[in-house]
Amino acid sequence: MKNYLIILISIIFFACKPETNKPAYYFNKAQQDSLLVNIIAYVAENAANSTDSTRLKPQFRPSYVKLLPKYSLVNLEKSSSGMYYYFLVRPVGNLLMYRRGVVGSFTLDSASLMPKNFKEIINTPHLAEELVKERGGFLFRELTKKGNITEYLGMRDYVEWPDSTLKYSEKTNRWVFQR
Repeated sequence: MKNYLIILISIIFFACKPETNKPAYYFNKAQQDSLLVNIIAYVAENAANSTDSTRLKPQFRPSYVKLLPKYSLVNLEKSSSGMYYYFLVRPVGNLLMYRRGVVGSFTLDSASLMPKNFKEIINTPHLAEELVKERGGFLFRELTKKGNITEYLGMRDYVEWPDSTLKYSEKTNRWVFQR
């Protein structure tokens, strides 16, 4: 009987353990929203009257806040080195039936929740949201396990970018055409 009680308590303990790859493990809801707005400033089109070099300025933040309902930060995990890996789902232009996944990394200024060294590692193709979450979730898990997902870049059903025409510029934090 005592053994059954110990087993039951162990099952309950491990079942209630929070998931370390969810944003709620690291941040409360207000902090999650603030972080996601900061990420949106990197991955969305520039706010009106902003440029790639000015888009992160505070005066443009309200434009990105308006986009918050269209984005979701699905996974977030912090490595032992302080690098955060993320997986978010975002809109695809005006195509309401499709979404796009973005898997990437950044370090964080914890005081402002502003990402530094921000990078989009992959973008998924335009897919139904369920498929984006399935495929992007797989790539996110592989990234957190291995530190890179280079071996999956050729999987066109999972990765649209980078490809032979687009690569990510860490200087401008934008996808740029390769020559």
